[in-house]
Amino acid sequence: MKRREFIKKAAVGSAGLAGSFLLPKFLRDEKPISMGNPNFQPDVEIELTALESEIPILPGKYTKVWKYRAKLVKGPPGTIQELKNTYIGPIFRFKKGQKVRIIFYNHIPDKTIVHWHGLHVPQEADGHPRFVIKKGQRYVYEFEIKNRAGTYWFHPHPHGRTGPQVYMGLAGLLLITDEEENSLPLPREEFDVPIVIQDRTFNGRNQLVYLMGGMMERMRGFLGEQILVNGQPNFTLNVSTSVYRLRVLNGSNSRIYKLAWSNGMPLTVIGTDGGLLEKPITKNYIMLGPAERVDLWVDFTNLNPGDELVLKSLAFSGAATGGMGGGMMGRDRGRRMGRGNVPDNGEELDVLRVKITRRVKNSLKLPEKLSRIEHYNLGEAVNKNSPRTFRFEMRRMRPTINGRTFQMTAVAKDEIVKLNTLEVWELVNASGGMGMMGGMMQMPHPVHIHGLQFQVIERTPSIGWETIRDGFIDSGWKDTVLLMPGMRVKVLMKFEDFTGLYLYHCHNLEHEDLGMMRNYLVKA
Repeated sequence: MKRREFIKKAAVGSAGLAGSFLLPKFLRDEKPISMGNPNFQPDVEIELTALESEIPILPGKYTKVWKYRAKLVKGPPGTIQELKNTYIGPIFRFKKGQKVRIIFYNHIPDKTIVHWHGLHVPQEADGHPRFVIKKGQRYVYEFEIKNRAGTYWFHPHPHGRTGPQVYMGLAGLLLITDEEENSLPLPREEFDVPIVIQDRTFNGRNQLVYLMGGMMERMRGFLGEQILVNGQPNFTLNVSTSVYRLRVLNGSNSRIYKLAWSNGMPLTVIGTDGGLLEKPITKNYIMLGPAERVDLWVDFTNLNPGDELVLKSLAFSGAATGGMGGGMMGRDRGRRMGRGNVPDNGEELDVLRVKITRRVKNSLKLPEKLSRIEHYNLGEAVNKNSPRTFRFEMRRMRPTINGRTFQMTAVAKDEIVKLNTLEVWELVNASGGMGMMGGMMQMPHPVHIHGLQFQVIERTPSIGWETIRDGFIDSGWKDTVLLMPGMRVKVLMKFEDFTGLYLYHCHNLEHEDLGMMRNYLVKA
């Protein structure tokens, strides 16, 4: 299917079910920012462009991609890091407290907008799809960096088109520092390495292939046949006998990873979505859903030049959609379609290879304490005895939240919150019904809430629990949480600083594009 044809078909009707109402006219009629605020005095100003390009990914013919390109207009040297020979990037490096202006230019053949994933920003800077701009237009973002030090990212957010636009290559990293992080003896410069994990499928002409399996594949979520790291296949990370900070982002559309080292070495986690943990956590494996991040402290000092090890994604249960074409049924169907084995969510994979290339002296020691985190008190939540419940489930072959689908400027009464309040939300994966082919509809849902960071206070078991139970990092700050089938997760969040319309949705991008996304409104 041609890209333009897919985009047209991907635009699902926005009619939701009963219980929603439209926003006031002054909010519905907001226009894209074009000139910015003349009274805003930025410390950093960047021109960011989304454009079409061709790059070498596989041997032979170049691959057509979409990518972001950035230019520093004002700000400290090193604010922008461009990655070579990849569609991934750029990397923006900001400091907490900086005022930032980003002038975004759209030069791809589709409407788009940019979402600063994980950042606490005003509604007009969050990348809501009602602010999409056409090719040749621009959008001006202005905001102060209020987030603590951490690994954040940015990507497109047009309704019905996020999946194909991210898949074509539009994604970059946004790294924030602050005084607390700078006071710690952490790996820096060449020892601070971004790791963006994605899966892609290529045809015989080295071009990207997306959603060739029809509605079944869209409902499952796209799973590629090859793993790419930082936009490169068969990725090898050459390291010395030192300590590294690996900033790992699951940038895949829908694939979940169960990360582990091939030699059995434990993984030491120092940070999650919203920055550093209070203290390091050691795991034998880590579950990482789409859009989640984890910062790893990796000590290679006991290895020798020439040694190699592999970061793997181990097999796990509970994610293959048996009734929707996953598992053995999906593999058999794939063979009949002439596509070989259709990939599964939960199969064992090699993610990247690490090779020790040289010996150096290392003086870094893992800090016992990393940061100070203010822990929310459930007893102070305004709805401590009656959490808001949001059920993510398939209804009549459509992904829904509480039975509703996305409407551009609509909110329901249970989606309105009050500024300066603390709330508890219960996020429920209601998967488990029978699918079209008689199998269980096991649909994982990585849930992302815009505009804030939250704290996980409770997680219940799920389908496949024994194969995943020890891999969740629920400490620290989060903006995305993985809900496996049948799982319930309670989170605490505070609505502060900004009023307006924000999103919450499944970050399986195909589910999001099909309408598993809703607005919530923060009112003064």
